Amino acid sequence: MNFKYFIFFTALLFFTGCKQQDLHLTKIEGKRIEINNSISEKQNIEDFIKPFRDHITKDLDSVLAYSVNTYSKNDGHLNTAIGNLMADAILELSAPIYKKRTGNNIDMAISNYGGIRAILPKGNVTARTAYKLMPFENEIVVVELKGKYVKELVAYLQRSKQAHPISGLQIKLDKNYNLLEATIKGKPIDDNKTYHIATHDYLYNGGGKMTFFEKSDTLYYLDYKLRNLLIDYFKKHDTLNPVIDNRFIQIK
Repeated sequence: MNFKYFIFFTALLFFTGCKQQDLHLTKIEGKRIEINNSISEKQNIEDFIKPFRDHITKDLDSVLAYSVNTYSKNDGHLNTAIGNLMADAILELSAPIYKKRTGNNIDMAISNYGGIRAILPKGNVTARTAYKLMPFENEIVVVELKGKYVKELVAYLQRSKQAHPISGLQIKLDKNYNLLEATIKGKPIDDNKTYHIATHDYLYNGGGKMTFFEKSDTLYYLDYKLRNLLIDYFKKHDTLNPVIDNRFIQIK
């Protein structure tokens, strides 16, 4: 018999003669490894990272503006100074971009109360401030919505009784939270008119239960992060002094 065939058949008999073992997982063990100061840093890694860290820190801590006071989303009832600043920033900086690209004007802007994740502290305002206020990757979008669905937006704000940031929209409620008046840029909302609303993709996709945006069939991405918009707003306005005003009020 040819030697190579002899080796082949010998190996075949060996493997077919072995019993297949059934393996079963019977136990999993884990061990917690705590990362703390007892773990010494690797100097070569630290030396490699340091230039990048220093560069990022310099960018984040560069002073962009000055805040006259400390502002919190808990400062007001139906509108707050910090919320008004955020909504005004969205409307102010989104409008010229949208106008240039589409020829249309933005009528109003809306964000959400829960999206404000930090205070705006008194003193120097930096890019790091913007990252604390808006730690998410939300992008600005413009939604076209018929007036009858904008009224659903108003009803949502009416029911929520929270200071969701708005700009361009004015709402008046009575002492029982019944709607007295709702206007956009000083005019009553027309059921058949199409309004252009600046917001961000989280809300457009139903975040905060803002389901009224589902009624829109037209969406425009500005390719503009909300965080970057805030940074640009801080650069544009070197002194920040937002106020609580009458854009959303309850008359008692």
